[in-house]
Amino acid sequence: MQTFPVLPLRDIVVFPHMVVPLFVGRDKSVRALEAIMGDEKEIILTTQRNAGDDDPSPDGLYQVGTLCSVLQLLKLPDGTVKVLAEGRERVALSHIHDEQGYFIAEATPLTEAMNDSTDTKALLQTVRGQFEQYARLAKKQGADLSKTITDIADPSKLADTIAANLNVTLEIKQDLLE
Repeated sequence: MQTFPVLPLRDIVVFPHMVVPLFVGRDKSVRALEAIMGDEKEIILTTQRNAGDDDPSPDGLYQVGTLCSVLQLLKLPDGTVKVLAEGRERVALSHIHDEQGYFIAEATPLTEAMNDSTDTKALLQTVRGQFEQYARLAKKQGADLSKTITDIADPSKLADTIAANLNVTLEIKQDLLE
């Protein structure tokens, strides 16, 4: 179990394998990013329960988030920070506390059972087909997304990619992450 800075998110759930641009402006969140600038650039992104809360407490954060690598940090003239982060793995957060002006939490990786059976391969094909129909009907990113889905062989990565692209509420996405 390791400790990492935590960045609360208002309106997005980040999944493993997802690359996401974020604009960060809250002082506490900027301090968390500053804390990782010289290190390995790892941070936990987790969604806050109430998007309208400008200063959430540890109880206001979901207990499952995503450990991310920060690929790019750019401090903008207005004091906000543009971040490009890539989700690496699902983690359970514990002992979330405010230290030095930003949240820190212990993270325990949530492992996934892998099954490489014939049934799993058949299910992958069915899921791909169903999602392609959904993407066409919902007019989601079209051909690029369909090509990406077709190329994914890892069941876990496929599930996360599809979940990230569903047009559902934040709460449902959080349930899928958990």
